[in-house]
Amino acid sequence: MVKMFGAAIVLLAATLAGLVKAGQYASRPNQIRRLILALKRLETEIMYGFTPLPEAMQRMADQSSEPIKILFEEAARRMNPPLNWTAQQSLHQAIETGWKHTAMKASEKEVMHQLGFTLGTSDRANQLGHIATAVRQLESEEQTAREEQARYEKMCRSLGLLGGAFIVILLY
Repeated sequence: MVKMFGAAIVLLAATLAGLVKAGQYASRPNQIRRLILALKRLETEIMYGFTPLPEAMQRMADQSSEPIKILFEEAARRMNPPLNWTAQQSLHQAIETGWKHTAMKASEKEVMHQLGFTLGTSDRANQLGHIATAVRQLESEEQTAREEQARYEKMCRSLGLLGGAFIVILLY
């Protein structure tokens, strides 16, 4: 009886591990898409709304869902009093603290870091150009993420279950 219970626990744990990994492959393209949409809204706020950057970042946070919301919320919080950090400092720190909550990879993080170097340091037209460049790069990353999802999501689910079954067979 104890052996059966242990086998069920091992099988369940391995299956759940496979499902979690498959879930990461599934959520990465969606998070990249939401980040792209938030950057496009930021572009609109800067171009047509003439909104100051801290306020625009807060609006992006309010309009976004987790985990994208964390990135913009942290950046806006650090740009406002009492901290009054620069846009570059606040965005870089927000990325460093909030990125672990996302399913996105280092390539998307690098795009956001590069954007952080230019936000708030140049005129409106230059910032819009850098945001547009970041959006194009993220769209390319989204396409890659969708291809990885199609290739690896089902495999991870299957490998979790089959790996658990293999371990149970080895233990018996």
